[in-house]
Amino acid sequence: MIELTTTQELKAWVRAMHARDRRIGLVPTMGALHEGHLSLVDAARSGSDVVVMSIFVNPAQFGPNEDLARYPRDLVRDRALASSRGVDVIFVPPVEAMYPDGAEMRVVPGKVATRWEGEFRPGHFAGVLTIVAKLFHLSEPECAWFGQKDFQQAALIRQMVRDLDFPLEVEVVPTVREAGGLALSSRNAFLSAADREQALGLSRALAAAAAAFGSGTRDAAALERLMRGGLAVHPGVKVEYIAVADPDTLEPVQHADERTVVLIAARVGSTRLIDNVILGKGL
Repeated sequence: MIELTTTQELKAWVRAMHARDRRIGLVPTMGALHEGHLSLVDAARSGSDVVVMSIFVNPAQFGPNEDLARYPRDLVRDRALASSRGVDVIFVPPVEAMYPDGAEMRVVPGKVATRWEGEFRPGHFAGVLTIVAKLFHLSEPECAWFGQKDFQQAALIRQMVRDLDFPLEVEVVPTVREAGGLALSSRNAFLSAADREQALGLSRALAAAAAAFGSGTRDAAALERLMRGGLAVHPGVKVEYIAVADPDTLEPVQHADERTVVLIAARVGSTRLIDNVILGKGL
């Protein structure tokens, strides 16, 4: 595995790969790797000749009162995991490489970014889309791979690729979960044992909604009531939102169908978690 830290090094490597007609797959991450990230690598390897993984904790997507300073970082462990899974290039730039002095331009998202995560994390998606656009430009992948857990993020990235004519495909890989159902997340490291038990309420509520849909419930309000009722036995879960929404526009729906996504965000202790389920597919 090659480790690169400058944009010039990455561009040179990309030119060499394209000269050899190699298909590049990109897996953007913020590090603190877990099996969810590594499942993206597996998918990218199956659909690419070479895989680039970026590790960059992007300050532009953190608000002033969010957890940038304490976001988990372990580059030694990340290198070992990436190498063991077959990553060809790990791109680990310093902040000044991605945001040099005087850099002011940002990708401004549209309406899809105004709801749910956008409401609770103002400016978050502008930071996400800006760094993803830069990574697309630098690595010139034929395909990029993202996780379903960040459903709204993936929807916005797909929209950006379409609207700005990026010449690549975006693939979304199903969420990887712990044995009890908790969605894997780098932020799970912040959960105490008691918090972790409470956090299981998110996936249990989503599973209950999916089961109700499978049994014939189509009313979105009824699905939300079911979830909130189930979460009542998890007092440590402080719900920020539950959304039964169209998977493309992220607008709320009244009648659910097999493409409808159910999204949840909540705080458990000091940790903010998100999760979702696509009705008709299950967790």
